[in-house]
Amino acid sequence: MTKPLKQGAVIGILGGGQLGRMLAVAASRMGFRTHVFEPQENPPASHVSDLVTTAAYEDTEALSKFARSVDVITFEFENIPSEALNIVEAICNVLPARNALKTSQDRLIEKEFLTNLNLTVAPYANIETEEDLTQAIKIVGFPSILKTRRFGYDGKGQFKIKNETDLKNSWAKLKNSPCVLEGLVNFTKEISVIGARNQDGEVVCFDPGENLHRDGILHTTTLPANISASQNIDAVLLTGKILNALNYVGVMGVELFVTKDGLLINEIAPRVHNSGHWTQNGCVIDQFEQHIRAISGWPLGDGKRHSNVLMTNLIGSEVLDVETLSRDTDVGIHLYGKADAKDGRKMGHINKILN
Repeated sequence: MTKPLKQGAVIGILGGGQLGRMLAVAASRMGFRTHVFEPQENPPASHVSDLVTTAAYEDTEALSKFARSVDVITFEFENIPSEALNIVEAICNVLPARNALKTSQDRLIEKEFLTNLNLTVAPYANIETEEDLTQAIKIVGFPSILKTRRFGYDGKGQFKIKNETDLKNSWAKLKNSPCVLEGLVNFTKEISVIGARNQDGEVVCFDPGENLHRDGILHTTTLPANISASQNIDAVLLTGKILNALNYVGVMGVELFVTKDGLLINEIAPRVHNSGHWTQNGCVIDQFEQHIRAISGWPLGDGKRHSNVLMTNLIGSEVLDVETLSRDTDVGIHLYGKADAKDGRKMGHINKILN
């Protein structure tokens, strides 16, 4: 059995965005302190954390000092520079481990990993050279989606491809960077599973949620998802398979397409996930506490859902309607403390109880 962290231990969080903010809140409820490392000044997580280091991920001295000040390190986003991880990992344990980050940071590596587990993904082909374009067309065909292998999120770094001209022009727009061409999936709905695994190998999954996107950004997640009992079981089982294969510790989001031929994996995210925000008002133990439990050596919560929930992201100026939203006594409001309501920027979310 893993020895759990004691109350008063310090949890280091790489990244100070809204996910880091909600992790810090969950940690504080459990008696832990938090130390956030974030290059930008006044990030959302800084408002609720005990300590904040404002420094670049290239600042070796700041990273070393940060790592020496904490008892375990986690992260709120995937694209942390490898050099920064090398520094902190030499001093303090980082959870989830590096192999999960390496797998998810590159779409090609991710798809090969999932395929090797005999899990289904969309047809895909790697593109690094002009010659690869022709080969990719033969493998994937049209319509398809061109995605950068690294650093894409919320619809960024990807283009819908209808023909060869589209492919060449879009690859040029991405500066001929390494990409993956994916076949366009004919799906009936998108769902996601938030799964967790702790240091003793215990695995717990929350119920699958049904997702709707708007302009490439998650708009709503509805619980329960409108899927069959067998699809529900399959989604949970494959999530557990991924967690165990990576010897994972922490919370992970697994996005899936529901098709007439079964479930197909879109992507994995080795962190707490936007589509898991419903757990804050639908479960006794939400995804953020579940993650802190996992990395701290605590037993996991059972993930049981006590309410049906509609989670809606507040994007840009939508946050200005919060006064109206607050009049609905079935709505839980979660704001991120961001000063400027920019277009396309996640400013908060609400969880409406449906039953």
